[in-house]
This record gives sequence, structure tokens and C-alpha cells, in this order.
Amino acid sequence: MAGGSGVVTKVRRQRAIREIVGSSTVRTQRQLVTALARTGIEVSQGTLSRDLRELGVVKIAGGYAMPSRAGSEGLSRDDLAQALSRFLVSLRTAQNLVVLLTAPGGASALAQSLDEARLPEVVGTIAGDNTIFVATPDSAAARRLHDQLSRL
Repeated sequence: MAGGSGVVTKVRRQRAIREIVGSSTVRTQRQLVTALARTGIEVSQGTLSRDLRELGVVKIAGGYAMPSRAGSEGLSRDDLAQALSRFLVSLRTAQNLVVLLTAPGGASALAQSLDEARLPEVVGTIAGDNTIFVATPDSAAARRLHDQLSRL
């Protein structure tokens, strides 16, 4: 890639996407294309879609959001509380499941936060658009998780 050729590396493009999405409200891919163009990066819609998928960027009700970044111990309690306050509408327990309802488009981001929190009660999550099923080992663990999430 010769200097001045106008070719932008994938690493530079994805870094710019992370910076834009992480620091401003981006509601559409068109807005993101425009913001990238202001930094000198031209990108096709197909390439942008692939980059967003690779970066784990999620579409939520308010626009695009970067996934949280968990440390080796998992997502902090404060970060999980912030994700819950941002996305959670309600939660219920059903046997060994905890069912969380979010605003439209918020389930994926909240499920990722729950996975990254590495809570011992969470076996795994399945997220739709506004609903998350959290599997726990048993009904007692589901009740503990429900209580813990309610307190956060």
C-alpha cells in the first residue's frame, strides 16, 4: 500500500469506526459512512457491514453501540449495573431461566454484558431483539440471579 494511494488499511478503518461509534451517537450506517469520510476514509456499505460485524458493534434503539470490554476477571459490577440501567425493562424467572425484556434492539448488547460479567449463575444467554433468555444450572440459581440483577 503505497503512501498517498488513498487505500486505507482495515486496521485503520476499524480503529476509526471504534472511535466514532464509541464517542458519538451514530443512528445509521449512512451517518457512519459520512463520519468516516470526514476522516478521509471512504468505505462501501458492504465493507462497513463486515467491519461492524467483526467489531461486534450492535444496533440498539438509540443507534450503534460498541460492545463492552471485559477485563480478565470479567465485566465489573458497575459496568453491568450501567448496562442494566440502560437496557433492562423487566425480568422474570421461569424454572431455571431468567427472562429479561429490553427496549427494542437492546437485547444483544445486554446479553453480551451478562456473558462478560462471568456470573457463576449464568450458564449462557440467547438474545433476540428485545428478549434475553439466561440459562442457569437450576431454579435456585435462577432466583439468585433474578435477585442480584434486581438489586443492580
